[in-house]
Amino acid sequence: MKRNDAQSIGQLIRTYLRQESLESPLNERRLVNAWPEVVGPTIAGYTDGLFIRNQTLYVHLTSAVLRQELMMGRDLLVRNLNKHVGAQVITDIVFR
Repeated sequence: MKRNDAQSIGQLIRTYLRQESLESPLNERRLVNAWPEVVGPTIAGYTDGLFIRNQTLYVHLTSAVLRQELMMGRDLLVRNLNKHVGAQVITDIVFR
């Protein structure tokens, strides 16, 4: 298989997912799964119950101090998560 063939197959799969409205749910799942990689294992250890609704990531935190810290860097975190997934998946994060 040549490189061009692999690129063509990848493009066909992306087109199919977009047509079947499966691209967004897939990217949302990838973003939630990327959370520990982006924030690191220590912060991920204080979080649970991540979900996305209407392009907003909701994160339950077990530390009030950590919640304050993450709220201050929320814009950068949104950019880093979207960049990690390679798509504009979320526009905001709500820490609870």
